[in-house]
Amino acid sequence: MLKTSEELRQDLGQAIRARRLGQRLSQEEAAKRAGMSLSTWRRMEAYGPSSVEHLVDAAITLRCEEGLSQLFPPPAASSLDELLQRQAAMADRKMPKRAPRRKAGS
Repeated sequence: MLKTSEELRQDLGQAIRARRLGQRLSQEEAAKRAGMSLSTWRRMEAYGPSSVEHLVDAAITLRCEEGLSQLFPPPAASSLDELLQRQAAMADRKMPKRAPRRKAGS
């Protein structure tokens, strides 16, 4: 069943509340850590985040910001070549770059 934008926001608000409670934070403490007013935090839990900024601030505060990057996964590869290219690009990004070695006597 497809949900409306409002329903999805309310689900997010409930998830934010559950995560906050799981970390034993008061609404006041969570709002302070997120750099927002208590009333904004309360509204976010009740009705869902009203902006992407509030969503990101809540995710950082509740230590689940890594999940945000998975909201919009890349489309499936259309060919084996494309899949291999993506894997190679990911490997290049993960490999630490070393400084060139110094020559002896330098």
